[in-house]
Amino acid sequence: MQTSAAARMEPTPVDDDDKILNINIYLADGSHFRREAIAGLRLLDLLRMYGFPVKAECGGACVCGTCHIRIPERWHNVLPPPTDEELAKLDDIPTADESSRLACQIETTDEMDGFEFVIQPDSLVPQTYWVAG
Repeated sequence: MQTSAAARMEPTPVDDDDKILNINIYLADGSHFRREAIAGLRLLDLLRMYGFPVKAECGGACVCGTCHIRIPERWHNVLPPPTDEELAKLDDIPTADESSRLACQIETTDEMDGFEFVIQPDSLVPQTYWVAG
């Protein structure tokens, strides 16, 4: 009897040292959501995973600017500086300022436990409600 290659593979060990991060997500209307994450997850992926309706039209390639977020100043030193590519895209967003970043360009790290950011209204898909009748 032959065994498939998948059946012969040994399971990947789970690293029990993975730290669970608490990430605080705010909307412009003041709504607050606390979600869990692990290091290595892009903020855009975190938002999609939890069902936030972020446009992110380019899929996270840093070419559309539709995952615009704002980060409180107290967290700026925890993040790597934006790349030239990200800065160029932020320059295309009329409402961007010094606290603006793109969610597709920020990867979570262990130092980001308690991290906070605000999803900008222009980066959310407008909610559509259908009424029967």
